[in-house]
Amino acid sequence: MLIEFSIGNYKSFKDRVTFSMVAANIKSRIASIDKSNVFNVDHDLSLLKSSAIYGANASGKSNFIAALRFTRRFILNSSRETQASDIIDVEGFRLSSEMEGNPSFFEIVFIIGATRYRYGFEVTLKRVVSEWLYYVPTIREAKLFDRHLDVIKSTSAFKEGRGLSNKTRNNALFLSVVAQFNGEISNIILSWFKNLNVSLGLSDIGDRLRALQRFEDSKFNKDIVEFIKKLDIGIDGIAIEKTRINVPTSRDMPDDIKKIFEAIENAGAERTVIRTQHRKFASNGEITSIETFDLDDHESEGTKKLFALAHPLLNALRNGFIIVIDELDARLHPLITCEIISLFNSQETNPKNAQLIFTTHDTNLLNNRIFRRDQIWFAEKTKQGATHLYSLVEYKIKGGSAVRNDASFEKDYIEGRYGAIPFIGDFRRLIEEDGNNEPEEE
Repeated sequence: MLIEFSIGNYKSFKDRVTFSMVAANIKSRIASIDKSNVFNVDHDLSLLKSSAIYGANASGKSNFIAALRFTRRFILNSSRETQASDIIDVEGFRLSSEMEGNPSFFEIVFIIGATRYRYGFEVTLKRVVSEWLYYVPTIREAKLFDRHLDVIKSTSAFKEGRGLSNKTRNNALFLSVVAQFNGEISNIILSWFKNLNVSLGLSDIGDRLRALQRFEDSKFNKDIVEFIKKLDIGIDGIAIEKTRINVPTSRDMPDDIKKIFEAIENAGAERTVIRTQHRKFASNGEITSIETFDLDDHESEGTKKLFALAHPLLNALRNGFIIVIDELDARLHPLITCEIISLFNSQETNPKNAQLIFTTHDTNLLNNRIFRRDQIWFAEKTKQGATHLYSLVEYKIKGGSAVRNDASFEKDYIEGRYGAIPFIGDFRRLIEEDGNNEPEEE
């Protein structure tokens, strides 16, 4: 379970900001939403099952997703896939001279089983500057280890880290190194991050490849097909077809290139084609046969996206995992987007308290029948280009009062009462006819 995530000096985030899934002590207009959208961890902590992040284009929403993705990737791979001379693929805030040379900050608070952890690190392009791991064994938080440059100190509760300081490169995380040596706590934490699914939305080719791998496993393909069929997009089945790759060659092709292509063909390389199945009807409406289409060539972009998201969504719901999606609503009908959200905001379909976090421009979702105020977040840039992140529950309207639970969230947002909207200039002068200019020839 995710409690909160903090970032600073990363891409468009200059000052440290914190995104929280902690449920505020508020009441919704509809009492059932408080029961369905929130779950209790203990007497003192309740968490949200979903959160939506709004904001203008280029406000920093995707950079928030990128920060989570970087954190996950660096934790899982820094000790395995880098060499001592490799730079760290991190980008600081570039629009302020005072931030030059400062490290980027990442910290995440989460729960595994019954234990709460707080883990974070600071990095520059060249090295890990600091790193820390705390946990709550009973009531108070206690340290497991901390690191400043090359000095790493493990406590008695983190014995698995002792003797591994000298095996930790300056561009690798100590937690990742300890996990490589089969540390119990560190491996539990890395497993948690492996199950943290972060999707970059439309630009994520990896989603499609992972979906294909899962569909080829008979354990998952029936569920994926059923998920897509229930969304009523006209597909009755999906099948995988492997065809041998025939590489065309020509006389004009250089011999070295021709040899490479011939080697590929001789090796029996195959390409995987995803086929969708549709019912074919006679004039009287009776089904006559099944027509097969190519997913890539004949189906909509929305259908392709649903195919890529089907398994991650079902996997999260069944196992209580976290899924983070950039532009969830892009290329999907609003009713489908709303249905996906409702699967998470439900005690029936989400009994293990999976969490969905997504960015969106769909203002139809800004509705007090769907979300509590603490589930709605906004990203807005300052005049200096830095992203500020805040939730609707903490936003104060004129006079300093909080937003009411019966407010029209969508209407007020569109009217600019909550900020985080684009400031659109006057286009009239841009398109006015200029008598001095002749029309361009086509």
